[in-house]
Amino acid sequence: MKKIYILLLLITYSNVGFSQNNLGSSNDEARISLLAVFPQQVSKISEEAKAVLINKMNLITSKYGIGGSTAKQRFIITANVIELTKDITPTTPAIYTYNLQLTLYIGDGIAGTLFSSLPISLKGSGKSEAKAYIMALKGLDTNDPKYGAFIEEGKTKIIKYYNSKCDFLLKEAEMLTSKNEFDAAIATLTAIPEVCKDCYDRAMSAVAPIYKQQIDRQCKASLMEAKNAWNQSQDASGASAASNYLGQIDPNASCYSEAIALSNSIAKRIKELDQREWNFQMKQQQDDVDIQKATIKAARDIGVAYGNGPKANVVQYNVYGWW
Repeated sequence: MKKIYILLLLITYSNVGFSQNNLGSSNDEARISLLAVFPQQVSKISEEAKAVLINKMNLITSKYGIGGSTAKQRFIITANVIELTKDITPTTPAIYTYNLQLTLYIGDGIAGTLFSSLPISLKGSGKSEAKAYIMALKGLDTNDPKYGAFIEEGKTKIIKYYNSKCDFLLKEAEMLTSKNEFDAAIATLTAIPEVCKDCYDRAMSAVAPIYKQQIDRQCKASLMEAKNAWNQSQDASGASAASNYLGQIDPNASCYSEAIALSNSIAKRIKELDQREWNFQMKQQQDDVDIQKATIKAARDIGVAYGNGPKANVVQYNVYGWW
């Protein structure tokens, strides 16, 4: 019976930079990227074989400028390995030889829609089944130009997805915001690649007010914690505890002026106690020219953190019918 193994690679996105629909090269914050991820189904392949295959995949994605490190997205690249033949010599020790077919797939892992596939023939020999698999996978030529068309087809269809689903994604972010799930809403919008110009521009316009709500809410919470810490101990110890919370406040938040007032009050009290200057400084507001760029970057950082958080491990991918 043919044995089937699965490798899932998580497709992620990051953005800030370009302003046109194209698949050309871009900086790390403006491109579609791929992250190698193994699901639990791959238990029969040895850990060393997994490491070899992950490394090969990373070499391919890096070569085409789509290597990345952010988790939790809907688009995946998977690899399905099928044993075509298996030979064992009657010698001591026995030599195992496998002819394998590795097929790569790119698609929408949530909707279960396949975008692109590429079959690759591999052969490997070794003194054990595990070593034979490893040798076969090591034979994967990451410099073969055939990967280019495979990856470009997948990227093109991903961009088409965002262009066609833009209204839905904006509505989804709006719904998440209404439930005070600001990080999730921001992650939804900042996941849109900048190569999808129209949708990206609309998403960045939508993300700014959501980000403002998020930092305002965080500001109120941090300011309250700072006040509590200071009220409990109005000395150097209390000042240090309060500064941990004040340092988290974004200078564009609505309660920033209150935070500044508290900081000044603490500094005055510390000087009254022992004539020492309190060296803590609040985050400084930026020039108006930089605020939009800073907001997008900060929002994107929130989206990345959300994607890498605990909920990143609960995504169930649908690859039914891909092979």
